[in-house]
Amino acid sequence: MDVAGCNTSHDWLTNLITGIVITGLFISYAPQHYRIIASRSSEGLSPLFLLLGSTSSAAGMWNMITLQWSVARCCHVVSWGRCVEMTAGVFQVSVQWFCFTLIFVLYMKFYPEHRKYVQLDLEASDDARTSLMRIKTPVKSSEWRTSLLCAWVTLGHFIFSGVTTLYLMLTAVPTPAPEVPLPAPVQSWATFLGVTSAILAAIQYAPQLVHTYKHKVVGALSIPMMCMQSPGAVLMILGIALRPGTNWTSWFTFLVAGVMQATLLVMCIAWKFRQRRLGIDDFGNPVVSPSMAEPADSGGIVVEVSSDAVVEDERTPLVRK
Repeated sequence: MDVAGCNTSHDWLTNLITGIVITGLFISYAPQHYRIIASRSSEGLSPLFLLLGSTSSAAGMWNMITLQWSVARCCHVVSWGRCVEMTAGVFQVSVQWFCFTLIFVLYMKFYPEHRKYVQLDLEASDDARTSLMRIKTPVKSSEWRTSLLCAWVTLGHFIFSGVTTLYLMLTAVPTPAPEVPLPAPVQSWATFLGVTSAILAAIQYAPQLVHTYKHKVVGALSIPMMCMQSPGAVLMILGIALRPGTNWTSWFTFLVAGVMQATLLVMCIAWKFRQRRLGIDDFGNPVVSPSMAEPADSGGIVVEVSSDAVVEDERTPLVRK
């Protein structure tokens, strides 16, 4: 039975898939959140990866809100339970956005202090002995500056997309029923968000793949999270595609992200075996003996100290030419 053009029938299969996906999102992201908090370090994560992932998931969320706005309007004529059921798709992509963006928040909070600013190791000598003096400069490292820029861009994108979406929704002529196409400007905005989300998702993992390949260590990445999410992308796609009012722009982003994440998972597993063989941990620190460990490339900033000394970061010894 329909009320005021609103579909009140129940789709138990879609609801079951959506419920499993939402629960799975919380469970699958938990290892990554815990790993950063427990190690108190976000080293190994790429800020560009977090920027693209946060903006992609935000665009996907606003896309879903736009497409299902007319469905949400039915909440005033149906029961509370039916309203939750009808808008579960919005909640699903919102959880996806929240969980991923929380990784970015934790990344900024637990960014290693010794990598935020350029540090110089200077040689000090007296008549008795020679020692190294570490001097912390007020100059921000390039990666920390990039991280700050990515954080501000992510926040700006979220605010702009949200304000634009709400403005269009509140000023557009309401459709008489969810089955009626949205006004042209609203439909164009929804398509733009969906395509943008898909494009960002397509390139989202590229910086992280390059970053992880370059450093050849797992870092703060969580393999259990990727093991759960890679196959879970199939359920995520089904849970969205079966929702009324959605189209390919709503789920294509998750298809692309799933394939890219599976590639990153394979790379991390390969680096795990390499780390065990070399006797180093996930951050490139030796766990067996210094002679057996191969330090990971820190990718830090090279600072010219003098004509015969170069310093990369706090773990790099003074190099003499």
